[in-house]
Amino acid sequence: MAGKGWIKLHRKIRDSSIFNDMQLFRLWTICLTEATHKERDQIVGKQTVHLMPGEFVTGRFQIQELYNYGLKKDDQQKGDKTVYRWLEMLETSGFLTIKKTNKYSVVTIDNWGIYQGDDQNNDQQIVHQMTNKRPSNDHQMTTNKNVKNIENVKNDKKKDSIPKIKFAEFVKLTQVEYDKLVLAHGEDRTKRMIEILDNYKGSKGKKYASDYRAILNWVVERVEEEEQKGGNRQAKPFAGGQAASQKHNANGQAQANPNSGAVANRGSDQQDRQEGERRGLSGDSQGSAGSSSKYDMFVRR
Repeated sequence: MAGKGWIKLHRKIRDSSIFNDMQLFRLWTICLTEATHKERDQIVGKQTVHLMPGEFVTGRFQIQELYNYGLKKDDQQKGDKTVYRWLEMLETSGFLTIKKTNKYSVVTIDNWGIYQGDDQNNDQQIVHQMTNKRPSNDHQMTTNKNVKNIENVKNDKKKDSIPKIKFAEFVKLTQVEYDKLVLAHGEDRTKRMIEILDNYKGSKGKKYASDYRAILNWVVERVEEEEQKGGNRQAKPFAGGQAASQKHNANGQAQANPNSGAVANRGSDQQDRQEGERRGLSGDSQGSAGSSSKYDMFVRR
């Protein structure tokens, strides 16, 4: 059973995955209280096992007995493999390490020297635990690296499974990415963004892992700056055309005035001539009439 003394329980336990699992949390507490606080030898059968702080000896039946101690019969675990399997789950989660033999197992609490050891003995205990755990750590690191590589391959395959559409010579987007750009910026803006990125990649030989991310990173801002400059620019009138128009109007008026004056003069001369002729005829007729009257008057006399 558990030895004398007390253990330290760090507040980080509340962030642990086993905190809300009462069975695993109970078993973890049992391991903490069962581990030895000091270096010592323990007789197991006819063998002597040298234990360092944070270690204890157990087996399938022993760990089951420790777990069931003090529990009601309904809560006790009857299968001798069940509790030991939970102990292996704690090892998988990185709480402890199990060294198995055909007769017993030595359990080592990970980081015991950090959380439970005396300050003076921490360095020695940490070195010992790192030495004992190094092969397991190396194996675990290799396993984690392989798992990570497999996950990366799966992610790459998942990315490749989404087809990309060639919207320009050097720009490829998925339909979802294109729809997002259209929804956020409109179709005209999106086409302009694709055009800018296509020209840049074509001229610079630039390649992006994601054209969509490149558009979000800098092309959107480039289009906005382009639109702002275009909005502040005011179109200036063509001065040459205006001057030519004014000159044309002036020449037209200048040309129209002499013609109209000549026409008016010709009209006036004609009217005067007609008026003169009318007056001449009228005068002759009046003169004739006057002389005829005087002659008639003379004859009558």
